[in-house]
Amino acid sequence: MFVDRVKVHVKAGDGGNGAVAFLREKYRPFGGPAGGDGGKGGDVVFVATRRKHTLYDFKFKAHFKAQNGEHGKGKNQKGKDGDDLIVEVPLGTVVINADTGDVICDLVKDGQRCVVAKGGKGGRGNAHFASPTNQKPVYAEKGQKGQELWLILELKLIAAVGLVGLPNAGKSTLLSRLTRAKPKIADYPFTTLSPVLGVMELADGEAIVLADIPGLIEGASKGRGLGHEFLRHVERTRLLLHLIDLSDVSSNEPLKAFETVNREMESYSSELIKKPQIVVGTKIDALSDRSYLERLEREFSSMGYPFVAISAVTGEGLDRLKYTIGRFFEDEKHRKIHSISEPSPTARGGVT
Repeated sequence: MFVDRVKVHVKAGDGGNGAVAFLREKYRPFGGPAGGDGGKGGDVVFVATRRKHTLYDFKFKAHFKAQNGEHGKGKNQKGKDGDDLIVEVPLGTVVINADTGDVICDLVKDGQRCVVAKGGKGGRGNAHFASPTNQKPVYAEKGQKGQELWLILELKLIAAVGLVGLPNAGKSTLLSRLTRAKPKIADYPFTTLSPVLGVMELADGEAIVLADIPGLIEGASKGRGLGHEFLRHVERTRLLLHLIDLSDVSSNEPLKAFETVNREMESYSSELIKKPQIVVGTKIDALSDRSYLERLEREFSSMGYPFVAISAVTGEGLDRLKYTIGRFFEDEKHRKIHSISEPSPTARGGVT
């Protein structure tokens, strides 16, 4: 089961209390106070790992508590510090304070660590409070309480390319042809109930991750359908393949579908619509009038979007699509090398 949003409770360890003790040794009759300090409480630490892919484990365990520090002892013996609690989370996990909504950390690299709750300091023993005027202090500090809070964990997939479009636009089929992923494919809406990842190898040998994002419908940004739950996964992508179904060209349905999905992405986040897009017309094997493709190419070209028509069933157009994707990442690499930060003068979201 793919789980990408959970609520958990974390509690760091409490610091140990300082000790009240006095030295009593045969040859040191006036040894004085000798209470040791308490140990520090353990932290709760989240660590990103490639070994996990969903937040499913957190459905069964929602409470995490680190070890308390030990109390101080006599003879100035410090209590042992509590062990930190290490909690592994998938790459792409965003940790949010459930009460304030503030983002505590965004874990995107393998091995990246984030202390989400700090352990309390240990209290000082009575040895610290001795003075010329108070040679026998009979008090010590109590350890501090460890931090305790509720967290929201949100998983945003880390994929270079996101496949978006209305339900049944052909995203799952295309993903299965471009990668070795085996998504569920059937002739009904919302075949994809959760994002599916696949790896595609480019001509230069570089491997990129593709994510099949569940179909968006009108009103998705407001919570209708499945799209709202998964729009967050589009946020990290560098390129979008925007699939439109060409099997029904009546009343400009492909153009309407394109506008619907873009409108929902923009309503969810103004940054999404700025992402580069390649428009992919699917199911051309069902298209009787191929002249319609030329019209679509002109339409999308005027908006600054490359257009590639394909049939994932017959394989027609797939090589051209792979080339177009590869050229985008080659150009992106070239722009980084030459430190070109300004976008080219194309329409928003276009691919140069």
